Amino acid sequence: ARERSQDRMSSSSKHFVDAPEDAVSSSLLGLVHASSGPELKLLSGFPEIKVVVSSDFVKIPSDERPVSLISGGGSGHEPGQAGYVGPGMLSAAVCGDIFASPSAEAVYWAIKATTGKAGCLLIVMNYTGDRLNFGLAAERAKAEGLKVEMVVVGEDVALPSKKAGRRGLAGTILIHKICGAAAATKRKTLSDICALAKEACDSMGTMGVSLTTCNIPGQPASTRLAGDEMEVGLGIHGEPGRKKAKLQTATEIVQLVVDAIAKPGGNEYFQVAEGSDVILLINNLGSTTSIELGLVAEKA
Repeated sequence: ARERSQDRMSSSSKHFVDAPEDAVSSSLLGLVHASSGPELKLLSGFPEIKVVVSSDFVKIPSDERPVSLISGGGSGHEPGQAGYVGPGMLSAAVCGDIFASPSAEAVYWAIKATTGKAGCLLIVMNYTGDRLNFGLAAERAKAEGLKVEMVVVGEDVALPSKKAGRRGLAGTILIHKICGAAAATKRKTLSDICALAKEACDSMGTMGVSLTTCNIPGQPASTRLAGDEMEVGLGIHGEPGRKKAKLQTATEIVQLVVDAIAKPGGNEYFQVAEGSDVILLINNLGSTTSIELGLVAEKA
């Protein structure tokens, strides 16, 4: 039995976990217990319903609340999305299991818990399960008289539309921040904020580069990439990207990505006009060190 256990451990990625199936629930409990400013709480129904809400937001009387902002999706992309709950950003985050969409029921209760007279905007990454379950929850809430709108973020530029289209990636964080700032003023309506989100989504491009594939607790480690390879344009769940290539220097990788995102002809979706003001967001895809991120920022 010991040998079989060791064999499973050697063929799987290693993590600080007890039971892999409890990793998400335990992590959310830790997040909530450690929160102080902003103070967070879990909705009743946990752990079947994994919804993190801002305690301060739900204390505001319903008719005085600003537009509620809810996002979410599969876990495994931390700090997204529960880490962005707080003033000037999200009102609530709905969490699924690792790489699995949250249920429509969980999204519905997040809407019910946070939506006041001003309404609610759902910020959804462009994945089939998320679009389906957030959409179902939105329709259910609308049928009860709540004002709910949904914006889908898909800013990936790695793959052609005929192959996979635009997946939702790190640009979603900018949508949280832009909409959160607008909602905090209490001068923007739900329609205003929804239009602002859609305009921002149409003005973004993202591409990822990874030196390894995803490591999921309790699952075998992937061997898709060799030790001297990197993957350009992979998805946040480890989906194959634009190409595999030999490992390059940080300067070369940054140039490759910037050209693919912003240079005319670099992709079929998006380009940046010369002389434009831009926002640069560098995301660590879950495991890149701060030293490497700082180096990449300097080169970009």
